[in-house]
Amino acid sequence: MADKPQRGTLFGIPYNFERPSVGRLLSSYWQPGEGMLVEKPFGIGYTLNLASWRSWVVLLVAGGLFWNERQKRDGAEEAEADEGPVEVIVD
Repeated sequence: MADKPQRGTLFGIPYNFERPSVGRLLSSYWQPGEGMLVEKPFGIGYTLNLASWRSWVVLLVAGGLFWNERQKRDGAEEAEADEGPVEVIVD
């Protein structure tokens, strides 16, 4: 039986299932001169290139959205706790 390829592209999307090394992991996330997205060191698809300033903007926006959502959820939980019992009158 023929061995399946460990890396390549499928419908234009890269994949790599070779055993990752520490050096390959570090070098894949920091590639100066490349675009914002680079091939993942292990798995399917792309990841952010941390050598690109655009990637840091994306991370800051995502972090800000996550922080805002946590603040809303925490505020809603506090408001529910402060309300206490509610009286409902039905005629």
